[in-house]
Parts: sequence; C-alpha cells; structure tokens
Amino acid sequence: MIAKTPPMGWNSWDCYGAAVTEDIVRANADYMAKHLKPFGWEYIVVDIQWSEPTAENHEYHPFTGLCMDEYSRLIPAENRFPSSAEGKGFAPLAEYVHSLGLKFGIHIMRGIPRQAVHRNTPIKGSDRTARQIANTNSICAWNTDMYGVNADADGAKEYYESLFELYASWGVDFVKVDDICRELPHEEKELLLLSDALHNCGRDMVLSLSPGPALIEKAELYKQCANMWRITDDFWDKWELLYDMFSRAEKWCTHAGAGHWPDADMLPVGAILQDYGKEGWTKFTHDEQYTMLTLWCMMRSPLMIGGDMVYNDDFTLKLLTNPAVLEMLSQSRSAHQLYRRTIDGIERIVWTAFRRDGGRYLAIFNTSEKTGSITVTLDECELDVPVVSLRDLWSGKSIDNVSEIKAVVPPHGVKAYFVDV
Repeated sequence: MIAKTPPMGWNSWDCYGAAVTEDIVRANADYMAKHLKPFGWEYIVVDIQWSEPTAENHEYHPFTGLCMDEYSRLIPAENRFPSSAEGKGFAPLAEYVHSLGLKFGIHIMRGIPRQAVHRNTPIKGSDRTARQIANTNSICAWNTDMYGVNADADGAKEYYESLFELYASWGVDFVKVDDICRELPHEEKELLLLSDALHNCGRDMVLSLSPGPALIEKAELYKQCANMWRITDDFWDKWELLYDMFSRAEKWCTHAGAGHWPDADMLPVGAILQDYGKEGWTKFTHDEQYTMLTLWCMMRSPLMIGGDMVYNDDFTLKLLTNPAVLEMLSQSRSAHQLYRRTIDGIERIVWTAFRRDGGRYLAIFNTSEKTGSITVTLDECELDVPVVSLRDLWSGKSIDNVSEIKAVVPPHGVKAYFVDV
C-alpha cells in the first residue's frame, strides 16, 4: 500500500502558477533534501501547464499551443525544462529528485489535449485517433487545454494506459489530476478509467484528485480510486477560508485512513505568489499558521507546501519542522471535533485524536477576534481520570497533575497538547 500516512511535499502552484521552471524545481528539491526530508517531507510536484512554453504566471493563455508527442500526449516544454530535450521528458528531473532521496510528481488535466483532437493525432496502442475518443462536450470551466475522454469509446483505455506508461518511464511517483473531483458524475467513468490505468502501469504513484469541494456522497468512490482528494476549492491565505475549513474537516475527518486522505489543499506559507514580489508573502499571521498546520495534522490531511521554500524565514522553517505536531500524521487515529461553542463572545473549537501507543492529542482553537481564556474539563475530553499530564506541542513545555485544561488562546490561534493519561 502507498500513502499509508498522508503525503507530505511541495507543489509549485501557489508560488509560480503555470510558470515554474526546472531551475526553480531543482532549487526547491535541494532545500527540501537539506532542511525538511528528516521530518517526513518527500514529494516535489510540478503543477499545471508544464507543457506550455510561454506561461508567465497564474493566468492561462487561452487556446495556446502545448508541447505534445506523436501519440497525443503532452510533454515538458524544453525552454522551461531543458533536461527534457531529445524526448527525455521528465526522466532527468525525476532522476535528480530521486538522487536526493525524494519523490517526483506532476500535475495533469483530465482528458485529451484539444490540439490533439483538432489535429486528429494517433493513440498509442490503438487504431483510434484523438478525435474518436474525445468527448467535446466535456470541457473544463477554467482552462482551455483539454477535452474530456469518452470512457466508452474504443481507444480510450489505451490512451490512458499510454499516459501512465509514459509517466512510469519518467519515474513519476505522484500524479495530481485536475478537473475531476468536484463535478462527478459525468466524469465518473473517466475517473475509473484513469485510476485503473495508473494502478496497472507497473509503478507505484500517489493519485491526487482536484479541485474541490469533493462530494461527500462520493467518498467511497474516492477511496476506491485515489489516495487523496480535495475537500475545498483552491485554498489561499485568507482567514475566512481557514475558518471555513473547520466545518469541512468535521465532515470529512471520518474518511481519513491508510491509503486514502481527504485533502485540505496546500499550505500557503512563506513566499507564495512569487510573481507579486514582496506582496506575495503569506498574509496569514503566525497564530493563523499554527492553527492551520494543527488542524491539517489533526484531521490527517496531506501536507503540500505552497511557498518557494528557498525563501523560507526562520519562523516558516520551524513551523514546518515541528516533530511533535507532524507526528500526528503517522501516530494519531480517530480524529474528531469534540465541540464548538461560543461563550462570552469567544468561539472555541475543540478537537481530539487518539495516539496509537496511548494517550491522546487535544487542540483548542480560538476562532474569535479577541484573546480567550478557555477551560476544557477532562470529562469534555472524554477522559475518565482525575488528572493528566500535558505537553504543549508547539512550545514543548510540560505540565503535570492537571485536573482541567486551562489555556489562554490568542485570536485565530490554537493551543495543542499531547495528553498523557
């Protein structure tokens, strides 16, 4: 089984949109290998439109020309990924990432390139052509690169098998598939076809589905097909989006388990939106970043760093390398919200999870605009004991013989504990 615990890595979308280049990817891989790998971070993922030679930022060029091989498959743009020249594709870049002890991933759009359909190019392993397998009524609402694939058409199976044969030959370990998660059912057959091709390609690859919000009634389908799926649309550094994630986390947390993880999306920390210069630094406060990472780890969401790691400051590096917090991804189980209440103008949201080898985790969130003095009784923590010992996961400080948990929590902040009974 792959993805036994939630995948942890970096994705180029937040900081570079469609315009990331090979040198940037290599620099971030170097940084991860040096600073983050010992803490479980391992995936380096190239996001959307790596086949687009003229990509500049987060804006797409409508109906632009893409780099494509003779079998209707997109390939890297050589001007942005020089090592892909002479038909090598992403193999050299993946080999470099692997040499650092990391894993390599790519983003793809569901379907077949529109330009392949217009040129009616061949499908490898089939006598069908792109035009014969395309569903031209199935188009992405926000990107013009692809048509959907008619999963019932002769040649559709061979097309997706040829894609993942290519990705396996490149050494890809992670595939983020876009425009396939939130608008099932017309994409459901295509998802099953794609998933079968990935799982039969002969190489282990994490399958990640985007964008959200995913459909809760399709949770079992996502588990059957994929290792992670987005429960939200693109998540950015806005408090209202983080606040909204509490209700999404409560709804989806029971579906987290080995091999399949509800995905709360990337962590917009550090130097995001690089095309905006200094204005591109995350707008989240330090307390909001503690809240975000605590909630993601408590609910066991995959963790994908969104900022250019090379520019990390000391706070961001420490945020991403706190072993006590990150440990929740591998050591916790049965995470759930205990309660959500507003008392004296302070909304507190309390979560807990069991630790596999005993004890439990507890997080007290203050989602209000003012500092709150919050008390949580042991009964409210579902603990039938007179006293416990606490270890603050962020500060490392310990307190023994506690009969009730009292915390002063800053606005939009959190206190997170390991509770030893």
